[in-house]
Amino acid sequence: MTIDQIADKVKGGGRIDAGEALDLFRHAPTPLLGQLADVVRARKHRDGLVTYIIDRNVNYTNVCVARCNFCAFYRRVGSPEGYVLGFDELFRKIDETIAVGGGQLLLQGGHNPDLPLAWYEDLFRAVKARYPSFKLHALSPPEVIHLSRLSQLAVPDVIDHLIAAGLDSIPGGGAEILVDRVRRLLHCDGKATSDEWLDVMRHAHRAGLRTTATMMYGTVETDEERLEHLLRLRALQDETGGFTAFITWSYQPAHTERGGVEATGLDYLRTLATARIVLDNFDNVQASWVTQGGKVGQLGLAFGANDMGSVMIEENVVRAAGASYCMDEVEIVRNIEAAGFVPKRRNMHYEILGDPICRERDVPRMLELATSRDEGDTHVPDELAKYPARSRGGKQLRLIQH
Repeated sequence: MTIDQIADKVKGGGRIDAGEALDLFRHAPTPLLGQLADVVRARKHRDGLVTYIIDRNVNYTNVCVARCNFCAFYRRVGSPEGYVLGFDELFRKIDETIAVGGGQLLLQGGHNPDLPLAWYEDLFRAVKARYPSFKLHALSPPEVIHLSRLSQLAVPDVIDHLIAAGLDSIPGGGAEILVDRVRRLLHCDGKATSDEWLDVMRHAHRAGLRTTATMMYGTVETDEERLEHLLRLRALQDETGGFTAFITWSYQPAHTERGGVEATGLDYLRTLATARIVLDNFDNVQASWVTQGGKVGQLGLAFGANDMGSVMIEENVVRAAGASYCMDEVEIVRNIEAAGFVPKRRNMHYEILGDPICRERDVPRMLELATSRDEGDTHVPDELAKYPARSRGGKQLRLIQH
């Protein structure tokens, strides 16, 4: 088919296949690609709204045994720069989130061998006891797999334990590219193969949880592999319908073992638009201002995105790789309106919560994102002594605590 014929198929509501998607991604003029993505967006969202969420992105530990070569955030077991946040620290972060109108934590962290499943269960129960209506959007599929291996429980059982403790939904982190050739080169196949990542999401959806899906592109994948990732997500969404949204961002190479060069903003917009067209069964697509900056994020609203993601409040992983963009609610709202849309707050399920909080009351401006801890803070939470450690360093630390 010609590009014009594929474009007519998209405009008519038809589903494109892998070959047609590849032709569009490689050969369609950028304005046409954006126009097609906008047609799909408008078909799903006729009300002219663009949503966002006020929540906090908290990384509870940076200790990780996965050692992905694209990650600048993790620290090895025993590193003096490793940390685990205490329950009281997390409570303070929740208090700060609620104060600016937030109602959810996006909680993800490293694969720390010294944090057993019981630590997560106790944390979730403590959060729910103190903040009954507060939501926990927590633990990416590789983290769930890590806990399965630590606990010797099957993935569905781990998910059941976490739901019983208070888990509300699962973020789509750790997907990178869902092609095992790529995952081997990124050294992330050990934490989750493509099938394993998808299987966690399948079990989560069957258990009644909604989840998001992500893609980090711009490392070693081919165009065909980038599209294979999208098609695998589309197939699982056909099966379960459990994904609420898709988010894509470019690999951030600074300070990583892999290094390299970041993909361009143009590549981002073409990838975003192609994703919106291919993922015809996903209602929502987010713009990634946290890696692209506010203006490219805003431009994403013309390339298929209908959501500006999260105010975030805090960010550590992308910052470790050199990106430090910040947009508080005022800035997000300004960007949405300047693009010609009406801003609305939402929750993780994309239910509309209302108009911007900053229009209802004074909210302190946030000019930079917070971090997990102040620099130089190396204290060890007292409650860690309650949980058995697996690493040598962790066991020594427990002895000192006792």
